[in-house]
Amino acid sequence: MWEDLGKYIEKIANEQKKEKVKIVEIGVGKFQGISNYLKDKDNIELIMVDINPANENIIQDDIFTPNLNIYKDTDILFSIRPPFEIQEPIMNLRDKLDCLLIIKPLFNEDLNIKNKKMKLKNYGRASFFIYPNNK
Repeated sequence: MWEDLGKYIEKIANEQKKEKVKIVEIGVGKFQGISNYLKDKDNIELIMVDINPANENIIQDDIFTPNLNIYKDTDILFSIRPPFEIQEPIMNLRDKLDCLLIIKPLFNEDLNIKNKKMKLKNYGRASFFIYPNNK
């Protein structure tokens, strides 16, 4: 399942008409399966962010008061199993950036995002929600 989600994000990145696609994962925590899949792709600039970084490859940031310099020119924003309380701040950041958002919630969990029409997407064995950019 995780590899399928990584493949989907890579597919979207490959469809971009850019030399490097900036992808930011919010709330990385200790699970870095998707990031590990994406990090060595030539056309992807991967940024990992968490309030409590698990290692030196993760940038510390608080999604409630995000440092917008970290996210400048982001093309794809994603989060794997974000806690309920940070889902709305992730959407608020997405609105400021106008980028594609992908959220993979916990199994059978509803999203805590008001007034947004996120669409359920199935790709391989992965199920997740997407909210496109306006570009």
